Amino acid sequence: MEWTRWRGRLLALAGIMLLAFTLRVAVTDVTPLVSAIARDVPLNATTTGLLGMLPPIAFAVFGVLTPAALRRISGEWLAVLAMAVSIVGQVGRALTSDTGVFLALSVLAVAGLGVGNVLLPPLVKKYFPDAIGSVTALYVTILALSTAVPPLVAVPLAEATDWRVSTGAWAIACLVAALPWLGLVRSRGRGARRPLGDAADDATGPQRTASDQRASDRTASERPASGSEHGADPAEPEVALKPWRSPLAWGLVAMMGFTSFNTFSMFTWLPQIVLDAGLDRAGGGAMLSLFAFIGMPLSLIVPVLAARLRNPYPLCLAGVITYAVAYFGLLGSAPGTVWLWVCLLGVGQASFPLALVLINLRTRTYRGAQALSGFAQGLGYGFACLGPLFVGILHEATGGWLAPVILLCGGLVVVAVGGAVCCRPRMLEDQLARP
Repeated sequence: MEWTRWRGRLLALAGIMLLAFTLRVAVTDVTPLVSAIARDVPLNATTTGLLGMLPPIAFAVFGVLTPAALRRISGEWLAVLAMAVSIVGQVGRALTSDTGVFLALSVLAVAGLGVGNVLLPPLVKKYFPDAIGSVTALYVTILALSTAVPPLVAVPLAEATDWRVSTGAWAIACLVAALPWLGLVRSRGRGARRPLGDAADDATGPQRTASDQRASDRTASERPASGSEHGADPAEPEVALKPWRSPLAWGLVAMMGFTSFNTFSMFTWLPQIVLDAGLDRAGGGAMLSLFAFIGMPLSLIVPVLAARLRNPYPLCLAGVITYAVAYFGLLGSAPGTVWLWVCLLGVGQASFPLALVLINLRTRTYRGAQALSGFAQGLGYGFACLGPLFVGILHEATGGWLAPVILLCGGLVVVAVGGAVCCRPRMLEDQLARP
């Protein structure tokens, strides 16, 4: 790539990648330390279960609220505020010994991350309209990395110090992630006082060159080039978009929500499933790590492929099929073949990075990406948080895994139908413009 294509936007790129790294650390750093935390903070089975449900609930609630906040404050400032809120939550809960306060501060910790979830797609749209696929691939890969790293580090760090240091130390990552956005706010001068989508963001990037335009034109049928270097339409109105009027938006809700429904269920129940298949507890942990790490190469590949395809529905369908095959393979699996079915489960996660990149590929404007991101992630995570609960209820009621697998496959049917709707080369703004 030419230097002119990236000059002036490296700070934004750093901000996007650092923000992505923070979005799961407050979620996955506590689970391995529950027994250690319970020695100082009274946690029973109910409060531990509630702690596990907080992240998807917070992601859902703040996914819905964030687009409204973005109509009043710039995305850069909101990124800073989100990191500040998460820092307060992470540091505060590391210092308390009261159960109620610990849970309340955990809400703060994940609330900031829920805001960040919604911010990332429109920020990519704003700063990198000519590289949506590649930048999305990078940040989704870092997101997967931030899911896998904290559980590996949490216990050794807690053993070397204590659980308070181990959980509170991740606030440093949030502090570092806020710095590029503070720099961008300062470089803009007027910062949050300037309307979002203003084409005069001259401090954050150069005017697009002819080569930039050619790069953007390669996917013009799905993502027409914007009028500014940040992908924001200089004539974008200040009115709120209503994504619930768009079939495309509901399709994305279905695809993202029920992909996450399956993925959250596996993060909760996969160790028990493989234990029942004959592995020991160490093997269960290893299979969960394998499931998480398989998602990382997919995060790099899927967004780039999706940006090159007029209709990326085959990627969605491939994820659905591999998930379903893996579920039924696990039901009758011998211990020696469990790893194969877990690898297929990991491939099934392909629909998640696809859903994230579609937020930008199926919108024309920065505001459109804001609205679609908040709507899809808000409602999607609302559905996702129910997955582990319903799988647990069915498993307890039946004593086996067939009924939960049938439920999860029902969710995959929803993913397939939603994907068929949102993968078609149509734009959110065009659908909302119809009477």
